[in-house]
Formats: sequence, structure tokens, C-alpha cells
Amino acid sequence: MTRELHAGMRAVVVRRMDLGQTVDLWEASRRSCLERLNEGMHAVRHYVRAMRVDVMTVPKPLREMGALARSTLDAGFTGMLLTEGGRTAYPAATAAALAAPGLELSTGVAVAFPRSPMITAQVAWELQELTGGSFRLGLGTQVRTHVVRRYAAEFDSPGPRLRDYVRAVKACFAAFRGAPLDHHGDFYELTFLNSQWSPGTIDAPDPKVDIAGVNPWMLRMAGEVADGVHVHPIGEPGYLARHVVPGLADGAARAGRDVSELTVIVPVLTVVGDSDAEISRARDRARMSLAFYGSTPNYAFIWDEAGFEGTTARVREKQKAGDFAGMAAEITDDHVAAFATEATWDTLADALVDKYGHIVDRLVLYSAADESPERFTRYGEVARHIVARPT
Repeated sequence: MTRELHAGMRAVVVRRMDLGQTVDLWEASRRSCLERLNEGMHAVRHYVRAMRVDVMTVPKPLREMGALARSTLDAGFTGMLLTEGGRTAYPAATAAALAAPGLELSTGVAVAFPRSPMITAQVAWELQELTGGSFRLGLGTQVRTHVVRRYAAEFDSPGPRLRDYVRAVKACFAAFRGAPLDHHGDFYELTFLNSQWSPGTIDAPDPKVDIAGVNPWMLRMAGEVADGVHVHPIGEPGYLARHVVPGLADGAARAGRDVSELTVIVPVLTVVGDSDAEISRARDRARMSLAFYGSTPNYAFIWDEAGFEGTTARVREKQKAGDFAGMAAEITDDHVAAFATEATWDTLADALVDKYGHIVDRLVLYSAADESPERFTRYGEVARHIVARPT
């Protein structure tokens, strides 16, 4: 379909002499193509795919990861998504895989630039082998201060650098299966891998490579070269519709890819309870999380487009003053209602499916791992209900 539409667009350009008309017709045809791709993307997700539900956690001490992984699997979650902060994600994923076979694991996300593409590819390859094909490699840029001052790594042109990085990792995967290693990118060049230093083939598909994307350029890039996208925790449905779906579709169209094969991974904030007190406590926890993310300038446009202009500036002012309670106070109940899902325990599964099921492939329960054992078990029951029903 895409090739035919592009051929039609080229024919129109040849026939029209007026430049303004040519540009208008080209853009109209491109929009028509993307609209059809979006419709197909929604149809495939709605009628074929059942949602997967992961729990998000930071890596724990390695001796603790096994118990957490087993409880995650027993509770009913599909998988575990490991963020990378003070502790690294890959050893934690290894410990989880050894303790809980069958648990799907992903990094969400691992920092790319401080590690060479070859190192990242080798670790992902071994985790894919260990999990029997149930590992997803999620990569992100982090921010300049961390990459340059904490990791002592290069950060210039982070978007194009990450695109080249993903291609380099995938070139390594191909080389592990015997293809020549011959990647020549703008930032990475990989040309040597003999059999002695190759991990060799594995009895599993290549790991899927996902990237974290927020702005439109990164979302298009994900559609071009990655296998999925990690949406930001403040990625409410309006943002998904305005940016994520069209961005992925645009990138896929440019690369001649099938957009329905891309995975949309969305962490969700939840406010859940069966009493006013339980709901109030959960709302306060969500408020703190939103305040933390609200302080990041790169995310300001998400707040603004959702009708909360100036949120980032106000939260940052409190942050600079060291007023953490004041940061949370800037997040109103209206913010929480827009960016979190509030429900009782019995209605949360339906609320999440109704809100995200037409777009999201993997739903990540953002704070479940930090809850009490009782609430963690109840979140697992919610996960079971979601996974059991087609979206």
C-alpha cells in the first residue's frame, strides 16, 4: 500500500507545474497514507493483540532479585521492566531470569551511550538465550549531565546517535549469526568480529530493540529503526494520539515498514483503592511522581498540550528552592485525573483497557513493585484480568 501511494504522489508531482500546488498535493497524499496506516495499526491491535502487563522496578541488590521475580510471576504479571538508575539493569535481569523462568524481561531503559554497541549487543544476546527468547532490549539516551559528567561519555546529537546505535546493535546481532560485521554509521563503526570472539548463534530470535522516545523526532526514529517505543510515564492518551501513534506511523512509512509490528510500551500511574483513605494515599503517591517528572523541561509540552500550561516552570521553581512538598503541591487533583487512572480494585482492569487498549501493547504498572505485599498481589490480579481479555 505504501509503495503504491508513494508512486501516486510522484506522478502528481510530475503532472503539476505549480510549486505551491505540488507541495499541497504531496502533503495531502502523505497524510492520507499515514491515516490509512493508523487505521490499520488500530485495527490490528484491537482485533488481534492481547495486552501484556509488566511491573516496573529499579534493580534491587542481586540477592533480592530472585524473590522479586518469582513473586512477580506468581502474582500474574507478564513480565518485569527494569529501569536503570544507581544500579545497572543487566545483572538484575540475569538474576530474575534464573529465578523465574517464563517471566518476560526488558530493560526500560538501559543507558546506551556509555556502553559500546557491541557490549550491549552481547549482553542482550546472552539474556535472550537465557530467557528462551523473552528478553527485550530497551535503550535510552539519558540526559547530557548524566552521560557527560557521570558516565564520561559522548552525548552530542543524541537522537541521531541513538539511531546509529540501534542500527549498530542490530548489525552485531546479524554478525553473531554469521554475517559479516560491516556497520559504518555517523557515530559508530564496527568491522571486525571473527568466530573466536563471537557468542555464536542462539536458539531464539534476535532480541527486540526498543527505544525511549518523547519528542516527535524520536518517535519517528523509533518507527524507522526500532522494534518498539517506551512511552514516558506522563504519556496520557491525548499525547499518545497526538504524537506517539502518528510519529510511529510516519517513521514506519518512511522506512517501508509495517507499523503494526511495532510495540507500544506505556507505564501508567494508577490511583486505586476501595476506601476514601486508600484512594487519598494513592493519589498523594501519584502526585509526587508527577511532580518529579513535571520538573523536566523536555516534558513541558506534554503538560501544556493537556491544558496545564506553566506546570514545569512552577514545579522547577519549587525544586530549585529545595521545596519538595511545594513541588507536589503544584500538582492538582486535575493533573492527577488527567495523567493517572483512578478506580476501585474491581474496576481498574476495565478502566485501563478502555483507556489504553486500542493503542498499547505492553502496559507497565508504574508503582506496583513499591506497594505493600497485599496491594502488589491485588495489582497482579488486575494484570491477570487484563491479559486474559483481548483488547
